[in-house]
Amino acid sequence: MCHSTDSRPPAPPVQGEVVAHEQIELTAADGNRLMAYRAEPAEPNGRSMVILPDVRGLHPFYRDLAVRFAEAGFRTIAIDYFGRTAGPGDRGDDFDFMTHVNQLANDHVRADAKAATEALDGPVFTVGFCMGGAQSWRQAAEGNGLAGGIGFYGALRFIDAPTTGPGAPLLLLRGGADKVSTPEEFDAYEAALDRVGTEHETHVYEGAPHSFFDRSYAEWAGACQDAWRRILSFTERHS
Repeated sequence: MCHSTDSRPPAPPVQGEVVAHEQIELTAADGNRLMAYRAEPAEPNGRSMVILPDVRGLHPFYRDLAVRFAEAGFRTIAIDYFGRTAGPGDRGDDFDFMTHVNQLANDHVRADAKAATEALDGPVFTVGFCMGGAQSWRQAAEGNGLAGGIGFYGALRFIDAPTTGPGAPLLLLRGGADKVSTPEEFDAYEAALDRVGTEHETHVYEGAPHSFFDRSYAEWAGACQDAWRRILSFTERHS
């Protein structure tokens, strides 16, 4: 898994008021009922964000992250992946998420992300972490009505390289010491993006580990703030 059970996301550089945040339930086009968490800013910036979590699904880290994005002005929904196999209810710390990850198909992620996208307005972006980071890139590279896709330390084993395009622009935020996906795998993935004409930009935080985007990592506080600034710039430029 990406973050420990007590991990929490770092704050954005600009923090506004959040008028509401709550757990909700969405229904995908295939009838799947999925748990999600929605956060609404007091002063929207005109952009929306769908959060694609790591392998644990809608962990408290991602509920908190939805609030962080709302503080930055984004209307935000974080989704869960496991409504089809575990139902839409809350789960305990002993939840066997890998059993459900092994039953998760890319089409499921696409349908669930689309349900969240349709519940938002304005230019909609995705942001994801580990498995969700790769899925964020996949969703945007396919288009899916998205303005762009952002991924932190994406686990490329969960997706295939794109064969058609161009898709929506991608932002790849990587840890230099991350071993989940190798530099060679990223080289091959970016070459595939180039072949289909999908715009992409990459930043590697030298020495940063997998899951560095965590407020408990004082050593990587500067990288976290830089990542926030890159997200804000990327979403502004592509809105």
